[in-house]
Amino acid sequence: MRRALLLLRFFRHFTKVVRDLSKLDDILAFVAGFDDPEFIAPMAEHFAKSARGARALAQRPRVGAIDLEALALLPEGSLGQAFAAHMRSAGLDPAAIPVLPANDPVSYTFAHLHEVHDIWHVVTGFGTDTAGELGLQAFNAAQFPTRLGIALLAAGLLNTLLFEWEEREVRMDEISRGWALGRRTPHLFGVPWAKRWSQPLDQLRAELGVEAPARAAA
Repeated sequence: MRRALLLLRFFRHFTKVVRDLSKLDDILAFVAGFDDPEFIAPMAEHFAKSARGARALAQRPRVGAIDLEALALLPEGSLGQAFAAHMRSAGLDPAAIPVLPANDPVSYTFAHLHEVHDIWHVVTGFGTDTAGELGLQAFNAAQFPTRLGIALLAAGLLNTLLFEWEEREVRMDEISRGWALGRRTPHLFGVPWAKRWSQPLDQLRAELGVEAPARAAA
């Protein structure tokens, strides 16, 4: 019965996302449907296999409160300055990102991935347009066993097929880049980002093994 209810909720939100990938409320409702130990536990187990992941699951570092004004004053080219620019250009407010509970490795996994989403945008260089969002989901799918990432990619491809055919090339380019980049990059899960705001982004990418994309460097 529980699985049937999960599937019903999944398809209800999935069809809304397929119709319009720009409605944030529908996306968030869809994401919330994956806040289930059945989906998250395999990811936590996957992350525990690396030294950084195991340490993060034990210590559970959080990003914490984000002050965009303060981050914008950090040196040009730093992670914090780039993140502030990213959030402002996209019209995003970090205060609107809910702080989820992280009382154990499974809940921490979901909370951590939720709160670092836009940081990963900056580090990987994917934009916040639909193509960039799909590219980041492909990156995620290459980094860890994410059913949510695959589901969002499926929704994006169906949206492209049914409603946005003219966007197919740019979207497929970003999906391809995301998958390849995710396969080449060591796991980003568990990086204590709150301690890295002032670090030069290029230096941080080199340290983490993230290839600086031409799109971000342009």
